[in-house]
Amino acid sequence: QVQLVESGGGLVQAGGSLRLSCVASGRTFSTHGMNWFRQAPGKEREFVAGISRTGGITSYVDSVKGRFTISRDNAKNTVYLQMNSLKPGDTAVYYCNAEKGITGLGPYWGQGTPVTVSS
Repeated sequence: QVQLVESGGGLVQAGGSLRLSCVASGRTFSTHGMNWFRQAPGKEREFVAGISRTGGITSYVDSVKGRFTISRDNAKNTVYLQMNSLKPGDTAVYYCNAEKGITGLGPYWGQGTPVTVSS
């Protein structure tokens, strides 16, 4: 079982930046592709960004391309989401997700960290 704990959310003005972190327990972090999702009030959860097990491949939803950067540090069991040029439309609860790994374990979800962008 892997536990994911997100941090770094908060209140920021439009145009500002935040860096989210997600720390995973256990020893299987590097066997999982990792993703960030978000869910705004009254909306469905949506994919934001993803990164492969080694970090060599990343993907983003179109609305955050050029503003958000996903990265990971397998030595620290941590995945990051650097969010720049934030907009009010980025307001949501952000969730860390570990895909089903090559060992067959997963997927796993964190509890979420709220991000509020004021105009």
